[in-house]
Amino acid sequence: MVIHLAYGKNGLDINFDDEWHAQVVEPGYEPGLPDPLFALSEALQNPISSAPLIKLVKPEDKVGIIINDITRATPNQVILQSILKELNFVRRENITIFIALGTHRADTADELESILGKEYATGYRIVQNNAFDPATQVYVGETSLGHPIWINRELMNCEVKILTGFIEPHFFAGYSGAGKAVMPGMAGIETILGNHCASNIAHPNATWGNTWGNPIWEEVREVALKVKSTFLVNVTLNRDKEITGIFAGELDAAHARGVEFARKTAMVPVEQLFDIVVTTNSGYPLDLNLYQTVKGMSAAAQVVRPGGIILVASECWDGIPAHGLYGELLKQSSGPEELLSQILQPGFSKLDQWEAQVHAQILLKARVFLYTPNLTDEQIRCAHLIPSRDIHQTLEQLIKEFNGNPRICVMPEGPQTIPYLRAG
Repeated sequence: MVIHLAYGKNGLDINFDDEWHAQVVEPGYEPGLPDPLFALSEALQNPISSAPLIKLVKPEDKVGIIINDITRATPNQVILQSILKELNFVRRENITIFIALGTHRADTADELESILGKEYATGYRIVQNNAFDPATQVYVGETSLGHPIWINRELMNCEVKILTGFIEPHFFAGYSGAGKAVMPGMAGIETILGNHCASNIAHPNATWGNTWGNPIWEEVREVALKVKSTFLVNVTLNRDKEITGIFAGELDAAHARGVEFARKTAMVPVEQLFDIVVTTNSGYPLDLNLYQTVKGMSAAAQVVRPGGIILVASECWDGIPAHGLYGELLKQSSGPEELLSQILQPGFSKLDQWEAQVHAQILLKARVFLYTPNLTDEQIRCAHLIPSRDIHQTLEQLIKEFNGNPRICVMPEGPQTIPYLRAG
């Protein structure tokens, strides 16, 4: 049986021997909308629990439109085209496109053109958030958890703030979309570190598919409301990156409708835990580096048995990556136990500790093999993972540990699926 794994831009076909009896776990397929531009126009004019976008904006308003960076598959160009068509009465110089980087590196000029299209990349003012420069931020208060709220100053100077993005399962925020455009997208590092602190990451509700009751998601929402977000434009996508649903309007109501829609395809029950789970990181652009690949590992960890094995295929063309402290945190520890102990120490606070914390939690449950041509064996082992240079050969060797009869799960779309053990 040949299974096509979402990997890089073109995917990866892997032969799974029939006698392995591998169970494929993937989201339900939703066809793309036949005319997304028309559907977006309809959504902006007939939004959820909100007046139409055109009624919320005055010609003299400064308008900020927040979009995702290169690491996300959001169809930014078609979303922008629809929004800007609705706002054609606003002068171009009054409109700023904000890139919600969070703690990610800035997008290059070529990457901006790739995600925006040349017309928007060169014809509009672009501001990429810099979480590490306090001079670009303004303090707007504290959250109910006592964390300071620092937000991009130029965004706060906009009378109209339009949040865009797409809704997919998220490994500690429950679902993406909604307020994540503002926090972490347009926030300062102190605010991000507070929200992503060790106690929040360790909270049992800070996981796939949970929103209410999840301290991370609830604080993200609180920040987005605090900065007076004007309008939400979120979409859902299928494996072909086609728009399957549009959820525009008031922040809470529109996002809740989108989560309900996404949950129907993403949540997949299984009857038993598995000895071996083969997963991906959803292909391009999410599998650009090992940092992002923790999402695919985490999705697999939901249904691997304690002491089991995860094998993840991720292109990692951007490396570990070189920026940030994730790789350094992994390299400086002797293993997941020491890494987790360090992060959980009172007062410990470092960039990217949240990704390293989830990474360590997964490794305490399962051995993880990584298939990628873009990291050396040494780099993979420094991340406390085991190199795989051929997925089929690795599986052949692993199966011998189970007397030739392990329970195998394959998640071709990785973290686009939220597998869970059926109760009872």
